[in-house]
Amino acid sequence: MIKKRHRFLLLSLLAVWLGLASVAARAAGNETRYELTEHAFVVPRVTLLSQDRVEVRLDEFVESDKPVMLDFIFGTCTTICPVLSAGYSNLQRKLPEASDKVRLVSISIDPEHDTPEVMKKYLERYRAQPGWDFFTGSRKDIDAVMRAFDSFVPDKMSHRPVMFLRAPGSDTWIRINGLVGTRDLMAEYEKLLEE
Repeated sequence: MIKKRHRFLLLSLLAVWLGLASVAARAAGNETRYELTEHAFVVPRVTLLSQDRVEVRLDEFVESDKPVMLDFIFGTCTTICPVLSAGYSNLQRKLPEASDKVRLVSISIDPEHDTPEVMKKYLERYRAQPGWDFFTGSRKDIDAVMRAFDSFVPDKMSHRPVMFLRAPGSDTWIRINGLVGTRDLMAEYEKLLEE
């Protein structure tokens, strides 16, 4: 119970900090706190395991008729992963029938500890709805995916806030470097729909 309260307090403080950072950025005339770049990433042909113990080929899974959002997180993270996951959770709440409108993909950077059970509990903590999948795999396959998205980190403690978005049928991925608030994430999602 104490851990849950502590986590809730930490997430609340982080949300307040992000709100203050947003106000400060606007006051300084800088509307965004993140950077967008375009890339033609090639998704590797690796088989990953979902929170429901379903094996998927990642390259086939992200070939979708809906926009795809992808991030790299791990289940015991207490820094940037909760913020990224709160963004996914808020996006799902704001989009009616979100599972029909966007495919959310989280990939573990800690496959040695992120079992399907750990990932399932993690998604439950964020009230994930259908359409948000958390994948793990062998260390070799996870490293291949991180390298393919130019996001490799030698250990989980050196990871960065990064998210990738792709419009349906597009060969181009939008890389978002930095923490993105829900409003900005919704705006980037809507831009994908216009493409």
